[in-house]
Amino acid sequence: MPEDKIRYLMGVGDPIDLIENVMRGIDIFDCVSPTRLARHGHAYTWHGKINLKNSQYKKDFTKIDNECHCYACQNYTKAYIRHLITASETFGARLLSIHNIYFLTKLMEKIRENIKSDTLEEFRDEFIKSYYGEGYDYK
Repeated sequence: MPEDKIRYLMGVGDPIDLIENVMRGIDIFDCVSPTRLARHGHAYTWHGKINLKNSQYKKDFTKIDNECHCYACQNYTKAYIRHLITASETFGARLLSIHNIYFLTKLMEKIRENIKSDTLEEFRDEFIKSYYGEGYDYK
């Protein structure tokens, strides 16, 4: 494909897949995963994906991700969002969708910053350690 053409990849939304595909030259992504995951109670965080349906969040009055400044994290707790999800209230899925899309937007901002500073490979390695844990094999 000519260098001046935009490269679009549909259906990829996992954070590491976004990073890896940017490294391979992909420019634009489109995926339903942030909203689909939200409908099922899952949230991206900088320290891995969590499932707010899990009982451990029933009395967790912290925000989804301490490093996040999205509307959901600034105004609601894991316990409250878990309550909404388990009660099948659509507002819970909406809050998690807002959070997940915000997370991926911030991830893409960090990717762009690291492209500019020529540190994308290092960023990927650090992200993987934080998101998936030390033992994750991505190669």
